[in-house]
Amino acid sequence: MTQNSTPPETLPPQQKPGAIAQFFNFEALQTNFRTETVAGITTFITMAYILVVNPGILSSAIFLSESGDLFPQLVVATALSGAIATLIMGLLANYPIALAPGMGLNAFFAFSVVLGLGIDWRVALAAVLVEGIIFIILTLSNLRSAIITAIPECLKRATAVGIGFFIAYIALAGDPATGGAGIIVANEATKTALGNLAQPETLMALVGLIITSAFVARRIKGALLWGILATALLGWIVGVTPWPSGIVDIPVWPGDLIGQAVGGLSQIGTNWGNFIAILFVFLFVDLFDTIGTLSGVGIQAGFINEQGELPRANQALLADAVGTTAGALLGTSTVTSYIESAAGVSEGGRSGFTAVVVAGLFVLSIFFIPLLTAIPAYATAAALVVVGVLMAGNVTGINWSDPAESIPCFLTILLMPLTFSIAEGLAVGFIAYPLVKAFQGKTHEVGVAVWILAAVFVLRFVLMGLGIA
Repeated sequence: MTQNSTPPETLPPQQKPGAIAQFFNFEALQTNFRTETVAGITTFITMAYILVVNPGILSSAIFLSESGDLFPQLVVATALSGAIATLIMGLLANYPIALAPGMGLNAFFAFSVVLGLGIDWRVALAAVLVEGIIFIILTLSNLRSAIITAIPECLKRATAVGIGFFIAYIALAGDPATGGAGIIVANEATKTALGNLAQPETLMALVGLIITSAFVARRIKGALLWGILATALLGWIVGVTPWPSGIVDIPVWPGDLIGQAVGGLSQIGTNWGNFIAILFVFLFVDLFDTIGTLSGVGIQAGFINEQGELPRANQALLADAVGTTAGALLGTSTVTSYIESAAGVSEGGRSGFTAVVVAGLFVLSIFFIPLLTAIPAYATAAALVVVGVLMAGNVTGINWSDPAESIPCFLTILLMPLTFSIAEGLAVGFIAYPLVKAFQGKTHEVGVAVWILAAVFVLRFVLMGLGIA
Protein backbone atom coordinates (compact mmCIF):
# COMPACT_ATOMS: atom_id res chain seq x y z
CA MET A 1 0.00 0.00 0.00
CA THR A 2 1.38 3.40 -0.96
CA GLN A 3 1.64 6.30 1.43
CA ASN A 4 -1.13 8.16 -0.42
CA SER A 5 -3.56 5.30 0.08
CA THR A 6 -2.81 4.74 3.75
CA PRO A 7 -5.93 5.31 5.88
CA PRO A 8 -5.58 8.37 8.15
CA GLU A 9 -6.01 6.30 11.30
CA THR A 10 -2.89 4.22 10.48
CA LEU A 11 -0.60 7.15 9.71
CA PRO A 12 2.14 8.18 12.14
CA PRO A 13 1.06 11.04 14.46
CA GLN A 14 2.96 13.68 12.46
CA GLN A 15 1.16 12.63 9.25
CA LYS A 16 -2.36 12.34 10.59
CA PRO A 17 -4.76 14.99 9.28
CA GLY A 18 -6.07 17.39 11.89
CA ALA A 19 -9.60 17.39 13.25
CA ILE A 20 -10.75 20.04 10.75
CA ALA A 21 -9.22 18.15 7.81
CA GLN A 22 -10.91 14.92 8.92
CA PHE A 23 -14.30 16.49 9.56
CA PHE A 24 -14.40 18.20 6.16
CA ASN A 25 -12.73 15.29 4.36
CA PHE A 26 -9.88 17.36 2.91
CA GLU A 27 -7.92 14.34 1.67
CA ALA A 28 -10.74 12.88 -0.43
CA LEU A 29 -11.59 16.31 -1.82
CA GLN A 30 -7.92 17.00 -2.59
CA THR A 31 -7.84 20.26 -0.71
CA ASN A 32 -6.19 21.75 2.37
CA PHE A 33 -6.66 24.31 5.12
CA ARG A 34 -4.92 27.16 3.29
CA THR A 35 -6.80 26.62 0.02
CA GLU A 36 -10.16 26.47 1.78
CA THR A 37 -9.39 29.60 3.81
CA VAL A 38 -8.37 31.61 0.76
CA ALA A 39 -11.46 30.35 -1.08
CA GLY A 40 -13.68 31.44 1.80
CA ILE A 41 -12.13 34.90 1.96
CA THR A 42 -12.48 35.27 -1.82
CA THR A 43 -16.14 34.28 -1.80
CA PHE A 44 -16.86 36.62 1.10
CA ILE A 45 -15.20 39.62 -0.51
CA THR A 46 -17.03 39.08 -3.81
CA MET A 47 -20.39 39.04 -2.02
CA ALA A 48 -19.65 41.48 0.84
CA TYR A 49 -21.55 44.14 -1.08
CA ILE A 50 -24.77 42.53 0.19
CA LEU A 51 -23.99 43.86 3.69
CA VAL A 52 -24.59 47.36 2.40
CA VAL A 53 -26.84 46.84 -0.63
CA ASN A 54 -29.46 44.67 1.11
CA PRO A 55 -29.97 47.09 4.04
CA GLY A 56 -30.01 49.96 1.55
CA ILE A 57 -32.86 48.39 -0.41
CA LEU A 58 -34.86 47.07 2.54
CA SER A 59 -34.51 50.22 4.65
CA SER A 60 -36.59 52.10 2.08
CA ALA A 61 -39.53 49.88 3.05
CA ILE A 62 -38.66 48.60 6.53
CA PHE A 63 -38.56 51.54 8.91
CA LEU A 64 -40.20 52.90 12.06
CA SER A 65 -40.67 56.63 11.49
CA GLU A 66 -38.68 57.45 8.36
CA SER A 67 -36.94 55.63 5.54
CA GLY A 68 -33.47 54.45 6.52
CA ASP A 69 -33.86 54.62 10.29
CA LEU A 70 -33.40 50.84 10.61
CA PHE A 71 -30.42 50.62 8.23
CA PRO A 72 -27.85 49.79 10.98
CA GLN A 73 -30.08 47.04 12.35
CA LEU A 74 -30.64 45.62 8.84
CA VAL A 75 -26.87 45.38 8.37
CA VAL A 76 -26.64 43.09 11.40
CA ALA A 77 -29.73 41.11 10.32
CA THR A 78 -28.20 40.60 6.86
CA ALA A 79 -24.87 39.44 8.28
CA LEU A 80 -26.35 37.08 10.87
CA SER A 81 -28.86 35.48 8.49
CA GLY A 82 -26.07 34.90 5.97
CA ALA A 83 -23.82 33.48 8.69
CA ILE A 84 -26.47 31.05 9.97
CA ALA A 85 -27.38 29.69 6.54
CA THR A 86 -23.77 29.48 5.34
CA LEU A 87 -22.63 27.74 8.53
CA ILE A 88 -25.35 25.11 8.09
CA MET A 89 -24.27 24.65 4.47
CA GLY A 90 -20.67 24.10 5.55
CA LEU A 91 -21.25 21.85 8.55
CA LEU A 92 -24.25 19.86 7.33
CA ALA A 93 -23.76 19.64 3.55
CA ASN A 94 -19.96 20.10 3.40
CA TYR A 95 -20.20 22.32 0.33
CA PRO A 96 -18.25 25.55 -0.33
CA ILE A 97 -21.42 27.50 -1.05
CA ALA A 98 -22.34 30.73 0.72
CA LEU A 99 -25.81 32.12 1.33
CA ALA A 100 -27.25 35.53 2.17
CA PRO A 101 -30.41 37.56 1.50
CA GLY A 102 -30.95 37.37 -2.25
CA MET A 103 -30.72 40.25 -4.68
CA GLY A 104 -33.86 40.68 -6.73
CA LEU A 105 -36.01 39.15 -4.04
CA ASN A 106 -35.08 41.98 -1.69
CA ALA A 107 -36.06 44.53 -4.36
CA PHE A 108 -39.35 42.70 -4.96
CA PHE A 109 -39.94 42.69 -1.20
CA ALA A 110 -39.30 46.42 -0.80
CA PHE A 111 -40.56 48.03 -3.98
CA SER A 112 -43.30 45.68 -5.22
CA VAL A 113 -44.76 44.21 -2.04
CA VAL A 114 -44.36 46.89 0.64
CA LEU A 115 -44.18 50.13 -1.33
CA GLY A 116 -46.12 48.93 -4.40
CA LEU A 117 -48.98 46.97 -2.86
CA GLY A 118 -48.96 48.91 0.41
CA ILE A 119 -48.55 45.76 2.49
CA ASP A 120 -47.08 46.31 5.95
CA TRP A 121 -43.46 45.20 6.08
CA ARG A 122 -44.24 42.94 9.02
CA VAL A 123 -46.78 41.05 6.89
CA ALA A 124 -44.22 40.80 4.07
CA LEU A 125 -41.74 39.30 6.55
CA ALA A 126 -44.47 36.86 7.59
CA ALA A 127 -44.68 35.71 3.95
CA VAL A 128 -40.92 35.10 3.94
CA LEU A 129 -41.25 33.17 7.21
CA VAL A 130 -44.01 30.95 5.79
CA GLU A 131 -41.91 30.44 2.64
CA GLY A 132 -39.00 29.21 4.74
CA ILE A 133 -41.20 26.79 6.68
CA ILE A 134 -42.71 25.43 3.45
CA PHE A 135 -39.22 24.92 2.05
CA ILE A 136 -38.16 23.02 5.17
CA ILE A 137 -41.14 20.68 4.66
CA LEU A 138 -40.42 20.27 0.91
CA THR A 139 -36.76 19.57 1.65
CA LEU A 140 -37.49 16.95 4.30
CA SER A 141 -39.88 15.29 1.85
CA ASN A 142 -37.06 15.05 -0.75
CA LEU A 143 -39.08 16.99 -3.34
CA ARG A 144 -36.50 19.74 -3.89
CA SER A 145 -33.58 17.31 -4.30
CA ALA A 146 -35.73 15.29 -6.72
CA ILE A 147 -36.04 18.40 -8.88
CA ILE A 148 -32.24 18.76 -9.04
CA THR A 149 -31.92 15.12 -10.10
CA ALA A 150 -34.66 15.60 -12.72
CA ILE A 151 -32.74 18.37 -14.50
CA PRO A 152 -31.12 16.82 -17.62
CA GLU A 153 -27.32 16.80 -17.62
CA CYS A 154 -27.10 19.19 -20.56
CA LEU A 155 -29.29 21.75 -18.77
CA LYS A 156 -27.12 21.45 -15.66
CA ARG A 157 -24.12 22.37 -17.80
CA ALA A 158 -26.03 25.13 -19.55
CA THR A 159 -26.99 26.49 -16.14
CA ALA A 160 -23.33 26.64 -15.13
CA VAL A 161 -22.45 28.47 -18.36
CA GLY A 162 -25.44 30.79 -18.00
CA ILE A 163 -24.46 31.66 -14.44
CA GLY A 164 -20.94 32.38 -15.68
CA PHE A 165 -22.25 34.87 -18.23
CA PHE A 166 -24.71 36.25 -15.69
CA ILE A 167 -22.17 37.07 -13.00
CA ALA A 168 -19.75 38.49 -15.57
CA TYR A 169 -22.55 40.70 -16.89
CA ILE A 170 -23.41 41.85 -13.36
CA ALA A 171 -19.76 42.72 -12.78
CA LEU A 172 -19.28 44.63 -16.04
CA ALA A 173 -22.59 46.50 -15.85
CA GLY A 174 -22.11 47.93 -12.36
CA ASP A 175 -23.03 51.61 -12.08
CA PRO A 176 -19.90 53.83 -11.87
CA ALA A 177 -21.88 56.27 -9.70
CA THR A 178 -21.87 53.64 -6.95
CA GLY A 179 -18.35 52.35 -7.60
CA GLY A 180 -19.27 49.82 -10.29
CA ALA A 181 -17.27 48.96 -13.41
CA GLY A 182 -19.47 50.74 -15.96
CA ILE A 183 -17.94 48.78 -18.85
CA ILE A 184 -21.45 47.92 -20.05
CA VAL A 185 -24.06 50.68 -19.81
CA ALA A 186 -27.70 51.20 -20.77
CA ASN A 187 -28.39 52.69 -24.19
CA GLU A 188 -31.79 53.77 -25.52
CA ALA A 189 -30.99 52.83 -29.13
CA THR A 190 -29.14 49.55 -28.62
CA LYS A 191 -30.34 48.60 -25.10
CA THR A 192 -26.71 48.20 -23.92
CA ALA A 193 -23.43 49.65 -25.11
CA LEU A 194 -19.77 50.08 -24.17
CA GLY A 195 -19.35 52.51 -21.31
CA ASN A 196 -17.14 55.57 -21.05
CA LEU A 197 -13.61 54.20 -20.75
CA ALA A 198 -12.39 57.57 -19.49
CA GLN A 199 -14.56 57.15 -16.41
CA PRO A 200 -12.16 56.59 -13.46
CA GLU A 201 -14.11 53.61 -12.08
CA THR A 202 -14.29 51.99 -15.52
CA LEU A 203 -10.59 52.52 -16.07
CA MET A 204 -9.86 50.97 -12.67
CA ALA A 205 -12.05 47.97 -13.53
CA LEU A 206 -10.02 47.42 -16.71
CA VAL A 207 -6.75 47.75 -14.79
CA GLY A 208 -8.12 45.29 -12.24
CA LEU A 209 -8.95 42.85 -15.02
CA ILE A 210 -5.39 43.08 -16.31
CA ILE A 211 -3.93 42.58 -12.81
CA THR A 212 -6.20 39.64 -12.00
CA SER A 213 -5.64 38.03 -15.40
CA ALA A 214 -1.88 38.26 -14.84
CA PHE A 215 -2.20 36.60 -11.43
CA VAL A 216 -4.39 33.83 -12.90
CA ALA A 217 -2.07 33.34 -15.89
CA ARG A 218 0.89 32.98 -13.53
CA ARG A 219 -1.19 30.49 -11.49
CA ILE A 220 -0.62 32.46 -8.29
CA LYS A 221 -2.45 30.95 -5.32
CA GLY A 222 -5.34 33.16 -4.30
CA ALA A 223 -5.18 35.05 -7.62
CA LEU A 224 -8.75 36.34 -7.42
CA LEU A 225 -8.40 37.53 -3.83
CA TRP A 226 -5.08 39.27 -4.52
CA GLY A 227 -6.60 40.84 -7.62
CA ILE A 228 -9.48 42.28 -5.61
CA LEU A 229 -7.21 43.65 -2.87
CA ALA A 230 -4.65 45.06 -5.32
CA THR A 231 -7.34 46.83 -7.35
CA ALA A 232 -9.00 48.28 -4.24
CA LEU A 233 -5.66 49.49 -2.85
CA LEU A 234 -4.73 51.08 -6.18
CA GLY A 235 -8.11 52.80 -6.31
CA TRP A 236 -7.58 54.23 -2.84
CA ILE A 237 -4.04 55.38 -3.63
CA VAL A 238 -4.93 57.24 -6.85
CA GLY A 239 -8.04 58.74 -5.29
CA VAL A 240 -10.70 57.07 -7.44
CA THR A 241 -12.32 55.78 -4.26
CA PRO A 242 -12.02 57.32 -0.78
CA TRP A 243 -9.90 55.53 1.78
CA PRO A 244 -11.89 53.67 4.46
CA SER A 245 -13.48 56.16 6.87
CA GLY A 246 -12.69 53.79 9.69
CA ILE A 247 -11.89 50.21 10.50
CA VAL A 248 -14.16 49.18 13.37
CA ASP A 249 -17.63 50.31 14.43
CA ILE A 250 -20.02 49.11 17.12
CA PRO A 251 -22.94 47.17 15.56
CA VAL A 252 -26.58 47.96 16.37
CA TRP A 253 -28.57 44.96 17.61
CA PRO A 254 -31.73 44.46 15.44
CA GLY A 255 -34.12 44.66 18.38
CA ASP A 256 -36.82 46.42 16.34
CA LEU A 257 -36.73 43.67 13.69
CA ILE A 258 -36.43 40.38 15.55
CA GLY A 259 -39.72 38.50 15.76
CA GLN A 260 -41.71 41.02 13.71
CA ALA A 261 -42.45 38.31 11.13
CA VAL A 262 -44.39 36.35 13.75
CA GLY A 263 -46.41 39.42 14.62
CA GLY A 264 -47.07 39.97 10.92
CA LEU A 265 -48.98 36.69 10.72
CA SER A 266 -51.74 38.18 12.85
CA GLN A 267 -52.03 41.18 10.51
CA ILE A 268 -52.81 39.31 7.30
CA GLY A 269 -56.54 39.91 7.74
CA THR A 270 -58.22 40.78 4.45
CA ASN A 271 -54.91 40.69 2.55
CA TRP A 272 -55.05 36.94 2.04
CA GLY A 273 -55.12 37.25 -1.77
CA ASN A 274 -52.04 39.44 -1.95
CA PHE A 275 -50.35 37.38 0.75
CA ILE A 276 -50.75 34.15 -1.26
CA ALA A 277 -49.62 35.88 -4.47
CA ILE A 278 -46.40 37.27 -2.98
CA LEU A 279 -45.76 33.98 -1.17
CA PHE A 280 -45.96 32.18 -4.54
CA VAL A 281 -43.43 34.57 -6.10
CA PHE A 282 -41.05 34.19 -3.15
CA LEU A 283 -41.38 30.40 -3.34
CA PHE A 284 -40.91 30.12 -7.09
CA VAL A 285 -37.97 32.47 -7.54
CA ASP A 286 -36.09 31.21 -4.49
CA LEU A 287 -36.71 27.55 -5.38
CA PHE A 288 -35.28 27.75 -8.88
CA ASP A 289 -32.61 30.34 -8.11
CA THR A 290 -31.24 27.98 -5.46
CA ILE A 291 -31.59 24.87 -7.62
CA GLY A 292 -29.92 26.68 -10.52
CA THR A 293 -27.06 27.90 -8.34
CA LEU A 294 -26.49 24.51 -6.71
CA SER A 295 -26.53 22.79 -10.12
CA GLY A 296 -24.24 25.34 -11.74
CA VAL A 297 -21.70 25.55 -8.93
CA GLY A 298 -22.00 21.78 -8.39
CA ILE A 299 -21.06 21.14 -12.02
CA GLN A 300 -18.16 23.60 -11.80
CA ALA A 301 -16.78 21.97 -8.64
CA GLY A 302 -17.37 18.42 -9.87
CA PHE A 303 -19.97 17.57 -7.22
CA ILE A 304 -22.65 16.24 -9.60
CA ASN A 305 -22.29 12.45 -9.92
CA GLU A 306 -22.78 10.25 -12.99
CA GLN A 307 -26.48 9.84 -12.19
CA GLY A 308 -26.94 13.60 -12.35
CA GLU A 309 -27.45 13.77 -8.59
CA LEU A 310 -26.01 16.27 -6.14
CA PRO A 311 -24.90 14.27 -3.09
CA ARG A 312 -26.23 15.67 0.17
CA ALA A 313 -28.66 17.83 -1.82
CA ASN A 314 -31.21 17.78 1.01
CA GLN A 315 -28.66 19.10 3.48
CA ALA A 316 -27.69 21.89 1.08
CA LEU A 317 -31.32 22.80 0.45
CA LEU A 318 -32.05 22.68 4.17
CA ALA A 319 -29.42 25.38 4.69
CA ASP A 320 -31.35 27.60 2.31
CA ALA A 321 -34.69 26.81 3.96
CA VAL A 322 -33.47 27.31 7.53
CA GLY A 323 -31.61 30.44 6.45
CA THR A 324 -34.77 31.93 4.97
CA THR A 325 -36.73 31.12 8.13
CA ALA A 326 -34.04 32.55 10.40
CA GLY A 327 -33.67 35.57 8.13
CA ALA A 328 -37.37 36.35 8.37
CA LEU A 329 -37.24 36.12 12.16
CA LEU A 330 -34.21 38.43 12.17
CA GLY A 331 -35.99 40.90 9.90
CA THR A 332 -34.64 40.41 6.38
CA SER A 333 -35.92 39.07 3.07
CA THR A 334 -35.39 35.61 1.52
CA VAL A 335 -31.97 33.98 1.99
CA THR A 336 -30.62 32.07 -0.98
CA SER A 337 -27.44 30.49 -2.37
CA TYR A 338 -25.04 32.94 -3.99
CA ILE A 339 -23.54 32.53 -7.44
CA GLU A 340 -20.47 34.38 -6.14
CA SER A 341 -19.64 31.08 -4.41
CA ALA A 342 -18.15 30.12 -7.77
CA ALA A 343 -15.33 32.57 -7.04
CA GLY A 344 -14.26 30.49 -4.05
CA VAL A 345 -14.65 27.28 -6.03
CA SER A 346 -12.37 28.75 -8.70
CA GLU A 347 -9.78 29.34 -5.96
CA GLY A 348 -9.90 25.64 -5.12
CA GLY A 349 -12.59 25.60 -2.44
CA ARG A 350 -14.12 22.12 -2.35
CA SER A 351 -15.34 21.52 1.21
CA GLY A 352 -17.70 23.03 3.70
CA PHE A 353 -14.79 24.67 5.47
CA THR A 354 -14.88 27.35 2.77
CA ALA A 355 -18.46 28.07 3.82
CA VAL A 356 -17.49 28.05 7.50
CA VAL A 357 -14.85 30.70 6.77
CA VAL A 358 -17.48 32.81 4.98
CA ALA A 359 -19.88 32.39 7.91
CA GLY A 360 -17.19 33.48 10.36
CA LEU A 361 -16.40 36.52 8.23
CA PHE A 362 -20.09 37.43 8.13
CA VAL A 363 -20.13 37.52 11.93
CA LEU A 364 -16.89 39.50 12.10
CA SER A 365 -18.12 41.87 9.40
CA ILE A 366 -20.67 43.51 11.67
CA PHE A 367 -17.73 45.10 13.45
CA PHE A 368 -15.86 46.09 10.25
CA ILE A 369 -18.57 47.58 8.05
CA PRO A 370 -16.59 50.84 7.42
CA LEU A 371 -13.67 48.83 5.99
CA LEU A 372 -15.78 46.47 3.88
CA THR A 373 -17.91 49.22 2.40
CA ALA A 374 -14.72 50.97 1.25
CA ILE A 375 -13.91 48.10 -1.17
CA PRO A 376 -15.46 49.34 -4.44
CA ALA A 377 -17.49 47.16 -6.77
CA TYR A 378 -15.00 47.69 -9.60
CA ALA A 379 -12.39 45.88 -7.49
CA THR A 380 -14.45 42.67 -7.52
CA ALA A 381 -15.51 42.95 -11.19
CA ALA A 382 -12.40 41.24 -12.56
CA ALA A 383 -12.75 38.27 -10.19
CA LEU A 384 -16.32 37.67 -11.32
CA VAL A 385 -15.35 37.94 -14.99
CA VAL A 386 -12.60 35.35 -14.52
CA VAL A 387 -15.09 33.08 -12.73
CA GLY A 388 -17.41 33.53 -15.72
CA VAL A 389 -14.60 32.42 -18.02
CA LEU A 390 -14.01 29.28 -15.97
CA MET A 391 -17.70 28.39 -15.76
CA ALA A 392 -18.15 28.92 -19.50
CA GLY A 393 -15.87 25.92 -20.02
CA ASN A 394 -18.87 23.68 -19.31
CA VAL A 395 -20.18 24.55 -22.76
CA THR A 396 -17.98 21.77 -24.18
CA GLY A 397 -20.09 19.17 -22.32
CA ILE A 398 -23.18 20.06 -24.37
CA ASN A 399 -23.93 18.13 -27.57
CA TRP A 400 -24.41 21.05 -29.97
CA SER A 401 -25.18 18.74 -32.89
CA ASP A 402 -28.36 17.53 -31.16
CA PRO A 403 -31.18 20.14 -31.36
CA ALA A 404 -32.79 18.65 -28.25
CA GLU A 405 -29.71 19.77 -26.31
CA SER A 406 -28.47 22.76 -28.28
CA ILE A 407 -31.74 24.73 -28.47
CA PRO A 408 -32.80 24.45 -24.79
CA CYS A 409 -29.22 24.97 -23.60
CA PHE A 410 -28.67 28.01 -25.80
CA LEU A 411 -31.91 29.58 -24.58
CA THR A 412 -30.96 28.86 -20.96
CA ILE A 413 -27.51 30.42 -21.37
CA LEU A 414 -28.82 33.43 -23.30
CA LEU A 415 -31.77 34.28 -21.09
CA MET A 416 -30.10 34.09 -17.68
CA PRO A 417 -28.13 37.32 -18.19
CA LEU A 418 -30.71 38.98 -20.44
CA THR A 419 -33.61 38.44 -18.02
CA PHE A 420 -31.31 39.01 -15.04
CA SER A 421 -32.65 35.81 -13.52
CA ILE A 422 -31.31 32.28 -13.10
CA ALA A 423 -34.87 31.05 -12.57
CA GLU A 424 -36.23 32.48 -15.82
CA GLY A 425 -33.41 31.03 -17.91
CA LEU A 426 -33.84 27.62 -16.34
CA ALA A 427 -37.62 27.84 -16.84
CA VAL A 428 -37.32 28.41 -20.59
CA GLY A 429 -34.79 25.61 -20.91
CA PHE A 430 -37.09 23.25 -19.01
CA ILE A 431 -39.97 24.05 -21.37
CA ALA A 432 -37.91 23.78 -24.56
CA TYR A 433 -36.15 20.51 -23.69
CA PRO A 434 -39.16 18.13 -23.62
CA LEU A 435 -40.79 19.93 -26.55
CA VAL A 436 -37.82 19.48 -28.88
CA LYS A 437 -37.44 15.89 -27.69
CA ALA A 438 -41.09 15.33 -28.60
CA PHE A 439 -40.54 16.89 -32.04
CA GLN A 440 -37.75 14.34 -32.54
CA GLY A 441 -40.09 11.53 -31.63
CA LYS A 442 -38.12 10.81 -28.47
CA THR A 443 -40.79 11.50 -25.89
CA HIS A 444 -39.84 8.28 -24.10
CA GLU A 445 -36.43 9.81 -23.26
CA VAL A 446 -38.04 12.54 -21.17
CA GLY A 447 -38.82 11.72 -17.56
CA VAL A 448 -42.25 12.36 -16.08
CA ALA A 449 -40.76 14.85 -13.62
CA VAL A 450 -39.40 16.96 -16.48
CA TRP A 451 -42.83 17.12 -18.12
CA ILE A 452 -44.44 18.11 -14.81
CA LEU A 453 -41.90 20.86 -14.21
CA ALA A 454 -42.27 22.10 -17.79
CA ALA A 455 -46.04 22.29 -17.26
CA VAL A 456 -45.53 24.24 -14.02
CA PHE A 457 -43.30 26.74 -15.82
CA VAL A 458 -45.80 27.12 -18.67
CA LEU A 459 -48.59 27.72 -16.14
CA ARG A 460 -46.49 30.36 -14.41
CA PHE A 461 -45.80 32.20 -17.67
CA VAL A 462 -49.52 32.07 -18.51
CA LEU A 463 -50.39 33.54 -15.10
CA MET A 464 -47.73 36.20 -15.58
CA GLY A 465 -49.28 37.08 -18.94
CA LEU A 466 -52.63 37.46 -17.23
CA GLY A 467 -51.05 39.65 -14.57
CA ILE A 468 -51.75 37.14 -11.80
CA ALA A 469 -48.21 35.97 -10.94
